[in-house]
Amino acid sequence: MISNKQHPRQTTIKKDISISGIGLHTGVESIATFKPAPEDSGIRFKRLDLENCPGIVADIDHVIDISRGTTIGVDNFRIHTVEHILSAVFGLQIDNILIELTEKEPPVMDGSAIPFVDVLIKAGIKTQDALRDELVIDKTITYTDPEREVDIHILPSDKFRVTFMTDYKVKSLGTQYTAMYSLEEDFVEQFAPSRTFCLYSEIIELNNLGLIKGGSLDNAIVFVDKDFEDEEVKDLKKIFNLKDDFFIGENGILNGTELRFNNEPVRHKVVDLIGDFALLGIPIRGHIIAARSGHATNVELVKKIKKTYSKKLALRKKQQEEPPMTFDIESLMKILPHRYPFLLIDRILALDPGKIVHALKNVTINEPFFQGHFPGQPIFPGVLILEAMAQAGGFLVLNSIDNPESKLMYFTGINKSRFKKTVTPGDQMHLEVTLDKFRLGTCKISGTAKVNDINVYGQNIIEDSEKLMFDLAEKGSYSSSLVKFNEAMRITKEMATNA
Repeated sequence: MISNKQHPRQTTIKKDISISGIGLHTGVESIATFKPAPEDSGIRFKRLDLENCPGIVADIDHVIDISRGTTIGVDNFRIHTVEHILSAVFGLQIDNILIELTEKEPPVMDGSAIPFVDVLIKAGIKTQDALRDELVIDKTITYTDPEREVDIHILPSDKFRVTFMTDYKVKSLGTQYTAMYSLEEDFVEQFAPSRTFCLYSEIIELNNLGLIKGGSLDNAIVFVDKDFEDEEVKDLKKIFNLKDDFFIGENGILNGTELRFNNEPVRHKVVDLIGDFALLGIPIRGHIIAARSGHATNVELVKKIKKTYSKKLALRKKQQEEPPMTFDIESLMKILPHRYPFLLIDRILALDPGKIVHALKNVTINEPFFQGHFPGQPIFPGVLILEAMAQAGGFLVLNSIDNPESKLMYFTGINKSRFKKTVTPGDQMHLEVTLDKFRLGTCKISGTAKVNDINVYGQNIIEDSEKLMFDLAEKGSYSSSLVKFNEAMRITKEMATNA
């Protein structure tokens, strides 16, 4: 579900601001300049060092490499190691920003997200007019890699939360756990300062792979997991540009680097995860639970989330690119045959013909059925919730065909119906309906009805949801059938009377 209820408006930064340093893996000197961006533009990067200064949206579909970092790319260019800078932007809940780079990799700074956080706070955060959307996770989504003993899940939650566990067979690392209960309260002070880390045994291999060219003991924590060898020592001194010999500290860390937190490594894993989840392109309301996860599994879970909520995200993107198709009550009455007291939707808030519709029903005490349903305790009849959803679905289907004014939709069946909360006078009922199938005049739709973002009817609209079935017919055929039916009923009554 996409929601903007009870959430702040979108944000950007107030002014341009820059930060410079060396890239972790590429070793290039780079300047990152953060600039304000318009509403609904999201997080975008631009390469100033390339011809025509090409840009790229921070999007999970643009991930092309996850070798000890997350690299995004499109066409003939790429941007390496974006997770720390994205984590800072996501952690500060900045929705729209342009990040200009003078090279192919942002500066690593001290190996954490806090330098980026600091400059963004210095630039100032500006509230924009547009409402901030949020992807509300309403079902558990899981990605598992049994071979690597990696599990990562996202569960429904009232806000964005992270629980993370790491498990290294290294004494100085061991098993570590952390939890972030609130992005607003915890990220800046408790997680953003956590630095990247690696194992001593990995350094030579990473260097041979062309990585960590900008790595040093100033921007990475090295945990010692093996004895020193003379030849390795020479190589490592060269890699880190060290004049003096290095040593194993009492804490099991190369040169005894002091930790900022006793569980700094697992906290940095959360920083990486947040940066990877920024690639979804929308804030999330859900609880992430991860065990031994890294960039590869983070990215895979984000891809599953995007696939699961693809219809919702596609509708949101379409609405951002162009004004949403809305319809008032007069427009509704041109398409739907229903009239008072049986017209049960008041407005179409958004429509993507042939795909999805978002309709609104204002519930008032003046509804005629409240006199008897129930006296002293008015409750909107569940069957009429179904009818309102059917009308929204009918409007969706009729706007997906030619000459809709000449057609009628018949409600022919329903599966997996669930009522979860009562609807009472004063409520605004939001109906979200998706067209699942339309063939040979018969269609199936899925839908939910919500009040204040709480389900009153239905399940998830993407998978395993209730189905409403319709038949499409020409106007006139129904009235003709109705006449025949009434005539048959009259004859039956006469026969019963005569008998």
